[in-house]
Amino acid sequence: MDSINRNHHQHVHGETNTGTALQDGIILLLSRWYALQLAVQNQWGGCDSLQKFHHLVAELLSLFSKSNAPVPVEDLENLLHESMLLTFNTEIEDGSIEQ
Repeated sequence: MDSINRNHHQHVHGETNTGTALQDGIILLLSRWYALQLAVQNQWGGCDSLQKFHHLVAELLSLFSKSNAPVPVEDLENLLHESMLLTFNTEIEDGSIEQ
């Protein structure tokens, strides 16, 4: 997703992107998720879909950064499912969230 890759160094949550390895990894993985790519490219979350993508990156970064303990898979799946449903108006039933 070219627009995501080109713009991932823009502001996230009002702070500049620090280019951390974790954040870069999250962006890379999400930019390869076909369902999310479609949602952003087709603006299923509205005209600010790219900003919503960056908000999701920030949410995931926060989830992984706030604790030294491993993040339960169920918490991650729930966050992704809710984000796709509520933010991008997209119901994911292809198993890609679990992947």
